[in-house]
Amino acid sequence: MFGAWCLNTSVIALVSARAARDLDEDLPPLVAALRGAGADVRVADWDDHSVDWKAFDVALLRSTWDYSMRLVEFLEWSERASRLTRLLNPLPVVCWNIDKHYLAQLARAAVPTVPSEFVEPGQDPGEALTRFHSQYQTPELVVKPAVGSGSRDAQRHGRGDNPAINAHLTRLLDSGRSALLQPYLDRVDDHGETALIYFAGRFSHAIRKGALLRTGQNPMDELFAAETIEPRVPSDEELRVGELAVRAIPFGTLLYARVDLIRDESDAPRVLELELTEPSVFLRHAAGAAERFAAAILGWKTP
Repeated sequence: MFGAWCLNTSVIALVSARAARDLDEDLPPLVAALRGAGADVRVADWDDHSVDWKAFDVALLRSTWDYSMRLVEFLEWSERASRLTRLLNPLPVVCWNIDKHYLAQLARAAVPTVPSEFVEPGQDPGEALTRFHSQYQTPELVVKPAVGSGSRDAQRHGRGDNPAINAHLTRLLDSGRSALLQPYLDRVDDHGETALIYFAGRFSHAIRKGALLRTGQNPMDELFAAETIEPRVPSDEELRVGELAVRAIPFGTLLYARVDLIRDESDAPRVLELELTEPSVFLRHAAGAAERFAAAILGWKTP
């Protein structure tokens, strides 16, 4: 549980990556809001060896979107940075959240989640797929890495396309990566995803994201998939599921969180992902969102 005193921050690092700086639409409004509140703000790349991290009062993870391609290096940096400054969200949260095995923990906590079956390196992908088909009758499924970001290496497959599914699983497993199989919930094609954004445990705003995956589309190798974003007023049921997910986080209240929801065949919202490491928070899509985030940062309680 985090907790005891307010952060009197004077120097804040917004942590990005070279390839992401010009793509992160949250950076300009957040920089402006923090500077407007009197903070000294600098954008720094996580892998820039010239950065003196102990010169910052806090290093706020924002768009380190290449982390999944350089996982060991990123985690080593995160551990080092957390010894030199206050890393937010903190290192234990980062380590837990970058691996989608957390979905199983949320499901055990009675949070409605998209069903997820994990396949580990060394397991037979064909046997795993057979078990999945016997359990889920959906006409399409999704294969994705357990550690991944921006929809990289995620792909939507037709149920009968076993050779392609096996090849996708084998590629992930042979590279030492865990994979997961999920039924494709096709309500997302019409309704899209709902992303709920929370600052300091309080709901701030929501957006709609259009469906990203197309049947037969090759896995993406860009930094992240292009998204169609627009404001959304979430339903009461979406807010209820979002609150369940936020309360189930095993680290207490966090500075920021994003809960991504899609609807199942009965039109009930389910958690697709819980983003606690480097999520876009879509500040341009809600009036006052940048100021709310800045206020949460400057008033944050830390150990």
